[in-house]
Amino acid sequence: MSLDDALDRVIKVYEKEQRHPAPTDVVAQNMGYKNANSGASLKSIAALTSYSLLERAGAGKLAVSANVESYHYAPNQKLKEQLLTEWLESPAIFAKLLSKYKTSLPSDSTIRFDLIQEGFKPGTAESVLSSFKRSVEFVNYFDTKNDLPPAENESLENEEEVADDHNSVVQQATSDYPTTTRQETSNSDRIPVRLDTKRRAWLEIPAPFYEKDKQRLKAQIDLLLTDDENS
Repeated sequence: MSLDDALDRVIKVYEKEQRHPAPTDVVAQNMGYKNANSGASLKSIAALTSYSLLERAGAGKLAVSANVESYHYAPNQKLKEQLLTEWLESPAIFAKLLSKYKTSLPSDSTIRFDLIQEGFKPGTAESVLSSFKRSVEFVNYFDTKNDLPPAENESLENEEEVADDHNSVVQQATSDYPTTTRQETSNSDRIPVRLDTKRRAWLEIPAPFYEKDKQRLKAQIDLLLTDDENS
């Protein structure tokens, strides 16, 4: 599902439920489905969750994300553009493609090939290609990205490299836990996190630290937790 379609549907849910957790059947009904048991309704819910427009809120319940409310009442277009960019980069396959196509989209044939290389069947790749291009156009992604401040723009260009290097975010050490809880440098804050009695991790937070940086940091930590569960 393209982002513009997903956003239209989540706004319908928000107008009915605000940010209150609601049963999945009710969320599906707010989007125009009979219940959450059909393939179409399940795909819609999955798409909205993938874009981070909906979030799990307990067993059998969903809630509209806080950013949807921010978007709905945003006082200026700039804030809306920032939120749209975050949502566009939320699905894993979209994030991977955008990290590869840094300044513009290549031909349909190239995107289709890259999707197949990622494991999509040809028919599914065609559908994802259509949704991806429509979403990028809806967000006006590359123009919006080029309008970012230089420091943030540079950060975005290096996101894939940073994501591949866990030690750029978390560094483990074996020495005793320090007496101070926060150490500051001229360019970053180094924050210790206790793991157990003999081990700790460090979070190195650059300055300035943008909202997009927070989302990427959270995603990286979630990835570490997922890797740990799988192992």
